[in-house]
Amino acid sequence: MTKQDTPLTGEALIKEVCRRIRVARSYWDAHNNAACRGERDRALALYNTLTKEQKDQIPQVLRVWLRYRSEKYFGAHRTPPKSARKSKHI
Repeated sequence: MTKQDTPLTGEALIKEVCRRIRVARSYWDAHNNAACRGERDRALALYNTLTKEQKDQIPQVLRVWLRYRSEKYFGAHRTPPKSARKSKHI
């Protein structure tokens, strides 16, 4: 994917935050934790740029998943992801 030249604002920013949260949730449902973590971080970074009025326009289900449920699994208190695993010894 290519980076955008101009930052998103207004309705476009709100739609992008919702889209990224939904993508992260779909990765979560597919048990793809690494992709979910990355997408969640991007969504959270965009979410934190929103004003209070804009945050209120995000559906509550998405806000709850982003701020609370996913924090339980991806918060700073969790062990960070490791590099690729080596094969198990038999």
